[in-house]
Amino acid sequence: MMLVSTISYVDRNAIAVLIPTIQEETGLSAREYGWIVAAFSYAYMLGNPLWGVLLDRLGVKFGMTLAVAGWSLASALHALAGGALSFGILRTGLGFCEGATFPGSLRTVMQTLEPERRSRGIALSYSGGSLGAILTPFIVTPIALAYGWRMSFWVTGLAGVAWLVWWWGLCKRPDLALKPKIETSNFVWRDRRVAAFIAAYAMGAVPLGFILYMGGLYLSQVFKLSQAQLGTLLWIPPLGWECGYFFWGWWIDRLVKQGVSTSDACRRAFTWGLVFSLPLALAPIITQLPLFMLELFVAMFVTGSFIVGGIAYATSVFGNGRAGLIAGLGAGSFSALTAITAPIFGGYFDQKHYEYAFWIATAFPVFGYALWSFLKGEQESACGTSDTPQ
Repeated sequence: MMLVSTISYVDRNAIAVLIPTIQEETGLSAREYGWIVAAFSYAYMLGNPLWGVLLDRLGVKFGMTLAVAGWSLASALHALAGGALSFGILRTGLGFCEGATFPGSLRTVMQTLEPERRSRGIALSYSGGSLGAILTPFIVTPIALAYGWRMSFWVTGLAGVAWLVWWWGLCKRPDLALKPKIETSNFVWRDRRVAAFIAAYAMGAVPLGFILYMGGLYLSQVFKLSQAQLGTLLWIPPLGWECGYFFWGWWIDRLVKQGVSTSDACRRAFTWGLVFSLPLALAPIITQLPLFMLELFVAMFVTGSFIVGGIAYATSVFGNGRAGLIAGLGAGSFSALTAITAPIFGGYFDQKHYEYAFWIATAFPVFGYALWSFLKGEQESACGTSDTPQ
């Protein structure tokens, strides 16, 4: 599952790495690029909960086969795109099918690991996303420089096909091949803890989407970096994301083993993540490239606290009966915010008002933490959950 999430992020992030070159050939504006990102994000938002329900009902073997086959085809066909409309249509198909990525990852974690190892399992399977973002510049940049940007998309599409061959061999394992018997979930849509989870996960992760999709444009426009130079730097911020996944997963599991409730462990992770996310607002005043890249690294590192902590909180409250849906709601709601904010960020970039974009991205985790604290506290007291903070 780590590998398939790696492939999914190479597929989705290739356009972010190659956008300066694509703009030169196709004439896309930053705002049009923002709408292309939004097309993927809206489809991804819808696909996540739908795939989550499907995977909860039918299992991961056939569900992930359908999803990966669909997004591999959509990724490869990007090579034929020539403008905003064609890119938008293909990004929609890619986004919808890739909605299965994290529901499949969490579904697999909940089926195969005992509770005290699940935060690390979540970190490992989800970390493929950050690993994919790290690897994308090293994979697509040399191909684009040697054979053109279109060849990069043919290669990323073939990677998914190769994974499917291995997946069908791996699914001979009984815990993956069979539909598991899982305890009944106490998941209820009107439960305020559902909204609390979505607030923490989605709003806390907004800086992640901002850096992933707009970081390359900022470096190109402000620091005047070429496509080749971007390929040597754009792995640095996702490395922080990758390290953050493993650190926060390890730390939350460690606190739980020490007797701290999962809710309180997540609260501590959110608090530290929030504190270290605030300096992102000041990034536009940084004129030295190494310091700017360090700030992006730190910002993506702390984002992991909201993602891993959010999933750990939700699964501790609702059990694993609706694990796929929980993962889908988290990733889908994050994608919805990305879809809403990407055109806004793109507009500010066109106008060279970069500071507004950075301020907005930094504000979201603040509001996410406040909403989570408000929504989960009252409901947990009323329901008497075992995860009431100690």
